[in-house]
Amino acid sequence: MSDPKELPLAKALNAGLRQAMLDDEKVLLMGEDIGPLGGVFRVTEGLQAEFGARRVMDTPLAESGIVGTAIGLAMRGYRPVCEIQFDGFIYPAFDQITSQLAKLTNRHEGALALPIVIRVPYGGHIGAIEHHQESPEAYFAHTPGLRVVSPSTPHDAYWMIQEAIGSNDPVMFFEPKSRYWHKGPVDLAASGTPLHASRIVRRGTDVTLVGYGAMVSMLLRAAEIAEEEGTSAEVVDVRSLSPVDYGPILDSVGRTGRVVIAAEAPGFASVASEIAATVAERAFYSLEAPVLRVTGFDVPFPPAKLESVFLPDADRVLEAVDRAMAY
Repeated sequence: MSDPKELPLAKALNAGLRQAMLDDEKVLLMGEDIGPLGGVFRVTEGLQAEFGARRVMDTPLAESGIVGTAIGLAMRGYRPVCEIQFDGFIYPAFDQITSQLAKLTNRHEGALALPIVIRVPYGGHIGAIEHHQESPEAYFAHTPGLRVVSPSTPHDAYWMIQEAIGSNDPVMFFEPKSRYWHKGPVDLAASGTPLHASRIVRRGTDVTLVGYGAMVSMLLRAAEIAEEEGTSAEVVDVRSLSPVDYGPILDSVGRTGRVVIAAEAPGFASVASEIAATVAERAFYSLEAPVLRVTGFDVPFPPAKLESVFLPDADRVLEAVDRAMAY
C-alpha cells in the first residue's frame, strides 16, 4: 500500500462518499437524518456542511418516497445515493426497488440508465431490537437488474462505494454495521480489487471458508484457531453477492477439497445456499466432503440477549470444519 491511513469502516465510507461528490457534482445523498446529524451511524457526518443541503438531503421518514424520488432524479441525469437507516426499514421501499428500479433499464431496452446506490446497514452484533439487526440481502440478490455488494474492510468500503456510485446500474450496498467502528488500513491511491471480484484473504490447504461482510473477520479468527489445532484454513471474501465471482472460490475448493460457507442471514433460500449449490455443481469432483453452511437460524431475529445464539460464531464454524475434515 502507498500512504495508507488507519480508518474505521464508517469513516472510510464517509471519505469515499466525499471523494465521489468531489469528482461528480451530479452525486447526491438522500436519507433520514443524514444532514446535520450525519446519520444514525455518522457515515455522512460533515458532508452537508461541506456540500450543502441541496446535495445532502434530509428526507421524510418514507423509504418508498426516498427510492421513488431517487429514480426520478436518476432519470434526469443525477447519481443519487440513498441511505436506508436500518436494514429492517427497507421493506416499505421493496416495491420501488424490485418492481421499478431493478426493471426500468430492461423495460427501456437499455436506453435508460439508473445509476442509484442504496446503502443498507445490515446484520447483528449491536444489541438492537427487532427491525434493526436483519440480513435481507438475499431478496435483492434474487432480483435480476440489481447489483449487490458488501465490503468487509475499511479499504474495500472506501473504494467500493466510489465504484458503486460510478456504476450505471443500480447497486444495493450492504454495510456490515457491526464493523463500522473497526479500524483498518485504507490505501487512498489504488483500490486493487474490482467491485465484483471475490478475493482470497488468507491462504490455507485443508479447507476453504467462504463469507462476506462481517463474517469475514469472524472466519479469519476461526482460521487462526484452526491453525493452532492443526488445520490449515483458506478464507475467501465474496464481496459481491450479485454477481458472484466464483473464480477464486472454485480455485480454492479445487486445492482444499472442503468448503464451509458462513453468513448471518437465515440459511434457507439464501446467498449461502446459492454459493453452496454452485460449488457442488462446478467443483463436484474436487470435493472430499459435503459443502457445509453455518448461518443464522430460520427464525425471526431474536431479542438482543439471544443474538449470540442466533448469529454464527467461530465455534460453530470450527464445528463445521471438524465435520468436513472427518470425511
